Amino acid sequence: MASVVVITSCNSEKESTSSAEKVPGFDLSSLDSTSKACDDFDSYANGGWKKKNPIPGTESRWGAFGILDKENKEVRLKGIIEEITNLKDRKNGSDEQQIADYYKSFLDTTTVEKRGIEPLKPYLDKIELVQSLKDLASVAGELQKVGVSSVIGFGVEGDLKNSKMNALYEGQDGLSLGEKSYYERTDSSTVKVRNEFVKHVDNMFGFANFKDANPGKTVLDFETKLAKLQLTNVELRDPNKTYNKTSFADFTKLAPDFDLKTFADKQDIKTDTIIVQNVAYVKNMNALLKATPLATLKLYTRWQLLSTFAGYLPKSFDQEDFRFFSTVMRGTKQQRARVERAIRSTDGLLGMPLGKLFSKKYFPEDDKKKVSEMIENVRTVYGERIDKLTWMSDSTKARAHKKLKAFTYKIGYPDKWKDYSSIKIEGDKLFENVIAASLFQNEENVKKIGKPVDKSEWHMTPQTVNAYYNPLNNEVVFPAGILQPPFYNRNADDAINYGGIIAVIGHEFTHGFDDQGSQFDEEGNLKNWWTAADRANFDKLTKKYIDYFSGIEALPGFKINGALTIGENVADLGGLTLAYYALEKSLKGKPEPAPIDGFNWKQRFFLGWAQVWHMNTTDEALRNQVQTDPHAPAKDRINGPLPHLKEFQDAWSCGAGNKMVLPEASRVVIW
Repeated sequence: MASVVVITSCNSEKESTSSAEKVPGFDLSSLDSTSKACDDFDSYANGGWKKKNPIPGTESRWGAFGILDKENKEVRLKGIIEEITNLKDRKNGSDEQQIADYYKSFLDTTTVEKRGIEPLKPYLDKIELVQSLKDLASVAGELQKVGVSSVIGFGVEGDLKNSKMNALYEGQDGLSLGEKSYYERTDSSTVKVRNEFVKHVDNMFGFANFKDANPGKTVLDFETKLAKLQLTNVELRDPNKTYNKTSFADFTKLAPDFDLKTFADKQDIKTDTIIVQNVAYVKNMNALLKATPLATLKLYTRWQLLSTFAGYLPKSFDQEDFRFFSTVMRGTKQQRARVERAIRSTDGLLGMPLGKLFSKKYFPEDDKKKVSEMIENVRTVYGERIDKLTWMSDSTKARAHKKLKAFTYKIGYPDKWKDYSSIKIEGDKLFENVIAASLFQNEENVKKIGKPVDKSEWHMTPQTVNAYYNPLNNEVVFPAGILQPPFYNRNADDAINYGGIIAVIGHEFTHGFDDQGSQFDEEGNLKNWWTAADRANFDKLTKKYIDYFSGIEALPGFKINGALTIGENVADLGGLTLAYYALEKSLKGKPEPAPIDGFNWKQRFFLGWAQVWHMNTTDEALRNQVQTDPHAPAKDRINGPLPHLKEFQDAWSCGAGNKMVLPEASRVVIW
């Protein structure tokens, strides 16, 4: 189903932090002394690191997140999986049996090659039998049930205006290139992507021995028409604009030719109401489908099927899929070894069962207590920051405090684990295993519709190197995967950790008060709690920050989209501010910390921030990020907020002539 809104030995991680293996708080070889901290802090703090850490051929970008993710997956998860595969007795339906047999099925390339595209045949036969739009709706619904996109998608999430109950959502879908700008831009690099996409589809159809003439051009032409009907990724950020609740009966009337009831029935969806993302899109989509030859729609459906399962098909499909989506789109030069991909695929399919084993082995309980204390420190400082705001009235401050007090958090891993035992996994049936997992996920989602939200549920696996804020639960979540160096280093000084994990915690807290999160109240409902004047003041500040980032050119001809990245940019600015003052607060009444490696605690705080985001990125990945990603490029996440912080200027003795110093009137201070 489509996404709608807003992842044995009894040794613990402590074992890997013996005195011989301690990770330094900040490695001085990361510095580049030829750069000036006050002109380009990223180059100064990370220039040495960037020279020593070129992008591996298997990656499109390389930084702290990717390095830790690689260690989690290709060392820690690999060790767990290998241990499981060596077990002699694995109970059918157990985590160990499912993990071992799925891993085995992914590595069984002999069977994959022998079967060819035969696993797709039942679906291809149904597509071939389509003789009307109603037939197409039926087949598209069946395909979405197993993860194949169509021009429209369903998802299940808490109701934005009644966050305690789950609801069915509808959303636009169906663009192979991911975002409508790829179909509209006329610069040479984007035109090249479209031309390569046409070749890619032609190649895939050739490998499948489909006899269609010019399939790539047919798919691109259709998707270009579809893209014109869709909201931009900036427009999709508006939760009020995309919340259109209606009866399911009225929803089906929006597309009378494409049978939406049949489309839903094939996914086992039964509901009286639905939240529509964009009413105009559904109507216009229906008109486009009606005006498009049925042969084109069938071809497009076959393409979506092929593309979705390319990674589970013979080598020719798999390599061509990698060539386009990884090399052309993101600049990745070589595919990972099959064993490494098997680990990642197992993690993608059975992430929570693996996460249970990962957490047991690599996340000490005392770390959970430490992180809880950090979170409470950030909460306290946030409250103090709210009290000092000059642009917000007392009545709105009271509501902000109420929301802040209601924040909950999850650390490390779930308190209860979902039962995956009903998924049938066999060691020689890769395709069927993927289908079984997709059907399980569909059933799980469908069961939620109209039922109370389970607030204990996690939306990331414990081994994920990331964190998130969920506005509907008003919660922040920190998986065990990110609570490791350089984000959290139990051997580092406080300044480095505050610039790292505390700034990350502050970042997630600030999401509750960014341009989107600030529209949700303390109970997680889309409900205004601001006075009109305060909201106007907030919008004025965010508009100034949007304009600031929109002036930054990531690559020639590709500027950062300040309106798309505003939520993350506000969260970075807030996270840094909160972390700095939480660190300052922790030092009150204590002796001034002695400098370490020649840097005082203020400077080390910002070095901690810089090393969390250090990254090398291919030009292709950077272009893709600027068009599709709500996060600014890593260099600009480091440098972007710093000119707005007088604390940075003071720490590094920056003057008016330095590039990273803004006049006070140009600075943005929100939280």
